Amino acid sequence: MTQKRLTPTQFRNQLLAVMDKKHHWAWPQFAGSAISKAQLKIHFQQEYGVYVRDFPVLLARIHGTNPPMDVRRKLAENIFEEDTGKLSLGKSHPELFLTMMAGLGFQNGAFGNLTLLPASRRYRTWLDQATLNRIWLVGTAVMTIFVEGSINDRQELLHPSKARSKREIESHIKRHPLVRFHGLSPAYMDLSRAHQLVENGHRHDAYDMVVNHTTTRQDQETILTALRKSLRLWLVYRDGIARACRLTP
Repeated sequence: MTQKRLTPTQFRNQLLAVMDKKHHWAWPQFAGSAISKAQLKIHFQQEYGVYVRDFPVLLARIHGTNPPMDVRRKLAENIFEEDTGKLSLGKSHPELFLTMMAGLGFQNGAFGNLTLLPASRRYRTWLDQATLNRIWLVGTAVMTIFVEGSINDRQELLHPSKARSKREIESHIKRHPLVRFHGLSPAYMDLSRAHQLVENGHRHDAYDMVVNHTTTRQDQETILTALRKSLRLWLVYRDGIARACRLTP
C-alpha cells in the first residue's frame, strides 16, 4: 500500500527532527577555553577541506541541474555571495575564512594541500555524490538544510531572528570564543560579519525550497534518507576530528 504524502508541516517537522540531532559531544570543547591552537588548526583544516573552500562550487552543481526558477534565484544569490561577497563585504567567504585563520597565526600554506582524515573523506565524498545527484532536491536539502543548518534550525523557524544592527554584530563578535579565549582580533572576524549581514532568512529559504517543491511521498522519503545519511556521516566526521585532537567525551 502506497504511503500517503506528508503534509508540508509534517514533512518540515521530519526534516527538523534530523536537524535536532546535529550536535556533537566535542563541540563545547572546541568552543571552550581549554582547546589549544594546535587542536583548532586540525579542526579548521578539516572544515576548510571538506566544505568551506568548495561550498560555492557544490551549490553551483545543483544550480546547473536547472531546478525551478525560484530555486535557481535563491541558489544564485547564495553562490554569488559565497564566491564574491558582493552582497556583504566584497570578499568571498573562503577568503574571509583564511583571513580569520591568519589572525590565529595559521598561514594560507597550512590550508593548501590538505590531507583529509578518513572520515572527513567519506563525508566529503557524500557531499559530492549528493550535489551531483540527478534529483536537484537531494543536493539542495543536503547543502542548504543540513550543511548550512544547525541544531538551532527549529528555534529559528519558530522565532525568526531579526537583522542585527552594526552595534549588535560587533557585540556578538566580541563574545565569539576565538576572540574571548584565543585573543583573535575582531579585525579578522569579517566572516562572522558577512554571515550576519546576509543570512537573515536563509534558514526559511532552505526549508521552503525543499518543502514546497517536494510533491510525492517517494521524493519526501528520498530527501529524509539523504539527510539522515548526512547526519550519520557528519557525526563520524566530527568523531574523527575529535580523535585527531585527542579529545574525549
